[in-house]
Amino acid sequence: MSYTYKGMVYSIKSPVTSISVNKHNVVVTDQDGSKLIKFTNVNDSKCFLAWVYKA
Repeated sequence: MSYTYKGMVYSIKSPVTSISVNKHNVVVTDQDGSKLIKFTNVNDSKCFLAWVYKA
């Protein structure tokens, strides 16, 4: 699965083993390791989390 935010493409592979959230920052750990995604507002991070949970 890939997610595009502000021109950057983030590739996330199932299974996701952990998700950490701190205001605008989300760290997703999957098969390939940890990925830090920095969002500019809380709504963008919430939309991303909703997308991850659906997938």
